[in-house]
Amino acid sequence: MSRGDKSAYTDKQKRKAEHIEEGYREKGVSKEEAEKRAWATVNKEDGGGNKSGSGRGKHPPKS
Repeated sequence: MSRGDKSAYTDKQKRKAEHIEEGYREKGVSKEEAEKRAWATVNKEDGGGNKSGSGRGKHPPKS
């Protein structure tokens, strides 16, 4: 069972976490531990539950 609300994540991030979790399960990791590791990986790579197009990386023009 997932611990937090995953509604802030994009569909792509959810699919990515699912795929990572499957990989851990194939290596014999428990379902709960695999899910924790998968979401930790998504958070590390994508910076958490950010919606695409949220303006990350854009800076205001310098005057």
